[in-house]
Amino acid sequence: MSSMQFGIFTVSDITRDPTNGTTPSEAKRIQDVVRIAKKAEEVGLDVFALGEHHNPPFFSSSPTTTLAYIAAQTTTLQLSTATTLITTNDPVKIAEDYAMLQHLADGRVDLTLGRGNTGPVYPWFGYDIRDGLSLAIEHYDLLRRLWRETNVNWTGKHRTPLTGYTSTPAPLDGVAPFVWHGSIRTPQIAEQAAYYGDGFFHNNIFWNKEHTQQMVELYRRRFEHHGHGAKEEAIVGLGGQVFMAETEAEAKRRFRPYFDEAPVYGHGPSLEDFTAQTPLTVGTPEQVIEKTLSFRDYAGDYQRQLFLIDHAGLPVEVVLDQLEMLGREVVPVLRAEFDRLRAPGVPDAPTHASLVAARDAAEAAPAADAVVRDDVDTAAAIAPDRA
Repeated sequence: MSSMQFGIFTVSDITRDPTNGTTPSEAKRIQDVVRIAKKAEEVGLDVFALGEHHNPPFFSSSPTTTLAYIAAQTTTLQLSTATTLITTNDPVKIAEDYAMLQHLADGRVDLTLGRGNTGPVYPWFGYDIRDGLSLAIEHYDLLRRLWRETNVNWTGKHRTPLTGYTSTPAPLDGVAPFVWHGSIRTPQIAEQAAYYGDGFFHNNIFWNKEHTQQMVELYRRRFEHHGHGAKEEAIVGLGGQVFMAETEAEAKRRFRPYFDEAPVYGHGPSLEDFTAQTPLTVGTPEQVIEKTLSFRDYAGDYQRQLFLIDHAGLPVEVVLDQLEMLGREVVPVLRAEFDRLRAPGVPDAPTHASLVAARDAAEAAPAADAVVRDDVDTAAAIAPDRA
C-alpha cells in the first residue's frame, strides 16, 4: 500500500433509474453494494466506506453488519464508514460493535464519526437536535475512554452514568480503531478532530475549493496548537465524485439524466456549473486524474481520497465498469503522482499495523513530559484566529 489510500464510499441510496424508470429492491441494492465492495478490492483500491442512515431512501441502518459480511469475503480492503452517527448512537454500543468488527476483520477497520444530515433522526433515538454538538463532544469523550480504559467511571449530561464498566470485546491488540471526524460545514468538528489528534475527513462533494481549504487549514492549525505535531502532519481525507467515459461528451451524455434527477443535488445547478464549482468530475480518466491532483493545491498533502460512484440510480453494471476504470486507469497514476509530490515528513495513511507499531514505539521510548492541552474549544473553531 502506498502512503495514501484510495477508495470509494456509498451513501446507500435506493434511487429510481431515470433512464428506464426502474427502482432496485432493498435486497438487490444491499447485494449490489457487496458486489461493489468486492470489486473495489479486486481492482486494487484500498478502502470501502459505507454510510449510516435510518430512513428511506437509504438502506444502511446497520453498517457494522454489512461491513462484517464484506470482511468475510475480502482480504486486504480497509473497511470504514462514510458516517457513524456519534450523536444518536449510544457510545457504549459503538464501542462494542466496532471493536467486534475490528476483530472479525483482523484490524481492517476504521470509522468516520459525524452528526449526520437528517434532522428527524434525533427524536427517533430520543435526542434533541439542538444538542447536536454537545452530543458529539460528550459521546466521543466516552467512546475514547471505553476503548482505552478497563474500568470506566463516567458521568455526563446525555446518558445514564457508568460505574466500573468494561466494554467487550476490547479493541484488537489493545489498539482502538482509527477515528476520522467527518464534516461538510461544521468548524467545531474540525476542532474536535484536532484536539484529539484524530483524522479529519472533509466530505467536500458539495463545496467549492475555498471552503474546503478553510476547513482543512482550520483543522491543521488547531492540530498543531494542541501539540500533536506540525500542521503538515495532520491526517486529512477528502471526498470526490466521478463518472468516466472515453470522451467528456460521452460521459456527460450518459451521466446527465442521473445528475438531473439525483435526490441530493438534482433540480439545482446545471451539471456544468456543479462540476466547475465542486470536486465532481464527469469526463475522461485523464480529467479525473488532473482534477484530483489539484486537490493538493488547496488541501496540502493528505492521506485518504474516497470517491462516490454508485449514487443516483446508476445500474450496478455501470458502477462496476466505473470501478474498473478507477482501479486500472486512474488510481495507479494518482498513487505515483501524489507520492512523487509528497513533502518529506508527511505521515502515511494510518492502518492497524501502523497504530500498533506507534503504540509499541511509544511504550519503549523514555518517558516524556505530557503535553498539556486545552479542552475542546468550540469558540476557537468559530473564531479560529484567536489562538
